[in-house]
Amino acid sequence: MARLVRNNIYKLYLIKTAKWFSLIMPIIVLFFQDNGLSMTQIFWLKSVYSIGMLTMEIPSGYFGDIWGRKKTLIIGTLLTTAGFSVYSFSFGFWQFLVAELVLGIGQSFISGSDSAMLFDSLKSEKREKQYLKFEGRVTSVGNFSEAIAGILGGVLATISLRTPFICQAVISALAIPAAFTLIEPYYSRRKSVAGLPDIFRVIKHTLHEYKNLRNFILFSSLAGTATLTFAWFVQPYLIEIGTPVVFFGFIWTMLNLTVGTSSIFAYRIERKFTQKQTSGLIFFSISLLFVATGIFITKWAIFLLFLFYIVRGIATPVFKDYIHVMINSEYRATVLSLRNMIIRINFAIVGPILGWITDNHSLRAGYISAGAFFFIAGLGLYYLAFFIKPVQVRRRPGKR
Repeated sequence: MARLVRNNIYKLYLIKTAKWFSLIMPIIVLFFQDNGLSMTQIFWLKSVYSIGMLTMEIPSGYFGDIWGRKKTLIIGTLLTTAGFSVYSFSFGFWQFLVAELVLGIGQSFISGSDSAMLFDSLKSEKREKQYLKFEGRVTSVGNFSEAIAGILGGVLATISLRTPFICQAVISALAIPAAFTLIEPYYSRRKSVAGLPDIFRVIKHTLHEYKNLRNFILFSSLAGTATLTFAWFVQPYLIEIGTPVVFFGFIWTMLNLTVGTSSIFAYRIERKFTQKQTSGLIFFSISLLFVATGIFITKWAIFLLFLFYIVRGIATPVFKDYIHVMINSEYRATVLSLRNMIIRINFAIVGPILGWITDNHSLRAGYISAGAFFFIAGLGLYYLAFFIKPVQVRRRPGKR
């Protein structure tokens, strides 16, 4: 492996590890509830996080295309560390809201630029066809790190529910030197000539002029919203079935190991089916598992969570790969950030509604409502993406 790819791959592994070594996730709902928050307020916090991301999502991707991926990753790692630092010493909804806003902006500078950095590092050495394999590995590293953090976070929570947040700030800081030592790969960098108008030009270029790309981005964004929503329903599910707190970290670890494992083999799944078939299977599985999990809220049905996480592990790298081969390098980070922004807009709208349904009706109603929504919306977007004007993706050797 050449020096540039080898250097950047390892640094991206470290950034991904710091980003996903989430000590707080196994107990975050318990932490919020311990501070007097309802499920509606919890989803509102995550909506604010999404708003923070979407506010800077496309501008950060644009900056990545203009300034370079390295600079935006540096900004992202600094802000993420600051956000967790604020969280460590905050109490109550409004203080948490500030922390979520900072974290959202920080993550927006990382999302898109990290994948663009990986793809262009490979492309600079004519190895872009290996992107899906490496993206699967990077995704897997993130999920494996979150899995290990799940156990450690549960142990730290026995000291106090705040201890994992303090340690999380320290872990996030480890990504800062990794970002500073990345090597910027060569790519066709756009010149900044119009600022904000140029950003709108790229959005129009993507959403209006290239309808195939637009339809697939909308479809894959809905799938991303669904997997994000499901993740925030896991802990309420465990609480509902009476899971002891000591097992939260272990179950979270096993779920992320499941995602990590399926991500590694995502490229093999993608080679066995066409894009239309793979996308349809992912969409149908997501909707079905939402409804099934809502119907069977019992200890014996916990395997449904693992089935969903298998689908999640396959969907993330596969959809990114489909988008990568449809766009040019000078727009790569901006377009990927556009997709992430749409995911966050969707979640900012859907999340509080599902939280309200859960608080005022039941967790079962929340799951089934989510499944019904994603099925109906997904069916329409799937039709647009593959039956009105099918997306054409360059075929790889060995793919039928």
